[in-house]
Amino acid sequence: MSEDSSNNFAIWVGGTICAAVGLAVILYFLRKYIQGGQFTKPVRIDGKVVIITGCNTGLGKETVLDLAARGAHIHMACRDKVKCEEAKNEIIEKTGNTNIFNRELDLASLDSIRSFARKFIEEEKRLDILINNAGVMAIPKSLTKDGFEMQIGVNHMGHFLLTNLLLDMLKASSPSRIINLSSIAHQWFYMNKDDLNSDKSYSKYQAYSQSKLANVLFTKSLAKRLEGTGVTVNAVHPGIVRTNLGRYLSYSFVRKVLRPATSFFFKTPKSGAQTTLAVALDPELEKVTGKYFSDCKIKKEAAAARDDNLAEWLWKTSDEWTKLSASTSPV
Repeated sequence: MSEDSSNNFAIWVGGTICAAVGLAVILYFLRKYIQGGQFTKPVRIDGKVVIITGCNTGLGKETVLDLAARGAHIHMACRDKVKCEEAKNEIIEKTGNTNIFNRELDLASLDSIRSFARKFIEEEKRLDILINNAGVMAIPKSLTKDGFEMQIGVNHMGHFLLTNLLLDMLKASSPSRIINLSSIAHQWFYMNKDDLNSDKSYSKYQAYSQSKLANVLFTKSLAKRLEGTGVTVNAVHPGIVRTNLGRYLSYSFVRKVLRPATSFFFKTPKSGAQTTLAVALDPELEKVTGKYFSDCKIKKEAAAARDDNLAEWLWKTSDEWTKLSASTSPV
């Protein structure tokens, strides 16, 4: 190889290495940007009592793991007791916090919700943080045990009843906080007042979207009702997170074949939990209520989510469906 060829080859190698390093740096910062806001304040909540629904995997599990490391006394409210027990034991092993409890809660059953609330009130004297995390997404049409379309039933109606049954304890423990897991999907469809239960027709995407809109509307209504009590309530969008929540989505080729590549553009469950943690823990947010958060910051929700008339209609409908006013006690 001539001297000129050797020099050209060396230049090519050097350029390739520089390009590779540059690309790696760009990808690193892009990945970091995709992960969104991170809650880094060293807040301790030793002895604080927390309920979090749907937390044996994904976002919920990461939230419990973080709160347990901060000293919280946590009730893991899950439908699957076996999987919850496995997650609980893992969290105890990782954090050394033994005040983590496996509690059965099926949000697709009003009886199960009332039973959970009754047992919790009998067992505990306070409730500092309620995180309504559980949810189902874009599933084939099915009904809860009480005849509600599953997505509006679990994502909204179940949490509506649970929260209201625990309000007295939250008020007695104030300052306390309620966090409702919503989604950016609340912007995508409208609330179908004429067919909220999808009896006439069913679109799994619209049903999911309106259930997430219901989460924000519920947050707004409840915040007004809780003014002056010391209890705050906020909704959060965790981001686009790689979890099992989207297992029923269409486009199986994209999900199965391209999943390794597309994973780069999703948040990890740990990053997805950060906004929930910020709203639950940040001392600066102690009096902030009725807001919608994403990436640890207040964001503007969809216009429909700011419709007071729609919010009141949903509250009354939810009250009727769950028979809340007929019995304000979980007993």
